[in-house]
Amino acid sequence: MPDESSDPSTRKIFIMKTGEPVPKVRERRGEFADLITSAIGDAWSGGYATFDAREDAPPDLREAAAIVITGSAANVPDREPWMLAAESFLRDVVGLGVPTFGICFGHQILAQALGGEVQRNPRGREIGTRAIHRLEDDPIFDGIPDVFSANVTHVDTVVRLPRGAVALAKNDLEDHHAIRFTETCYGVQFHPELDADVMRGYIEHRWETLASEGFVVEALHATIEEAELGRRTLLNFIRHILPRAAR
Repeated sequence: MPDESSDPSTRKIFIMKTGEPVPKVRERRGEFADLITSAIGDAWSGGYATFDAREDAPPDLREAAAIVITGSAANVPDREPWMLAAESFLRDVVGLGVPTFGICFGHQILAQALGGEVQRNPRGREIGTRAIHRLEDDPIFDGIPDVFSANVTHVDTVVRLPRGAVALAKNDLEDHHAIRFTETCYGVQFHPELDADVMRGYIEHRWETLASEGFVVEALHATIEEAELGRRTLLNFIRHILPRAAR
C-alpha cells in the first residue's frame, strides 16, 4: 500500500512512458501521456507526472495514487535491459498494492513481470476498431455491455497468464484483451486512450505494411470508430480501482 503518512490529496497518477505514438500522431496530438490524461478527463482531479522507463529513475511510490503504463513500439519478447529493470520496478509496485493499469505493451510487460509469458501473436497483427467480448463481471466493465468496441494495434500477445491472474475479455485474435492481475492491478491489450483520429493516424502510418500483410486498408480505415466503451475501462479503473488502495 502507498505510505499512509503521505497526504492522499497530493498523490499523483504516474504515467510510465515506454514509447511514443507514431510520428504524425505525436506531432498533432502529443505523447501517450497527453492521450491518457485527455481520456481520463475529469474522472481524476489530482495531478500527474510522467517518467520514462527507458532512462529515468523510478518515482517515489509514496507519492503515487496509481501507475499507468503506456504502449510502445518495443516488443516485450526482446527482453531489453530497460525492460528487465521496469519489470523489477513493477513487481515492487504491484507488491505494495499501488493501483496499476497497463495499456498494450504496458499490459504485456505486467504479465511478463508477474510470471506470465509474452510472444509474437501466431494469429497475426490486430489493428483497428475491434469487437471485444467480456468473459467476467468486473468493476472495470461498469456500464459496458458483454460485447464492446475498442481501438487496437499490436503484434505480440500474452500467451501464459501469471499465477492468480484472471482473463476478463477476448476476441477471435486475442485471448487476453483484459486481465485482472490482482485486486488493484489490471491490463488491457487494446488502447482505451486512442480515439478515431489517432487510430486512423496509426493505420495511415502503417498503410504499406498493412497492405503487404493482406489487409484491405481502405476498408479498415473506413470502419474506425471513437470506441467510447473501450475508453470507459480506463475511467472505471480511476473511479473504482483507485479507491481500493485506501482500504
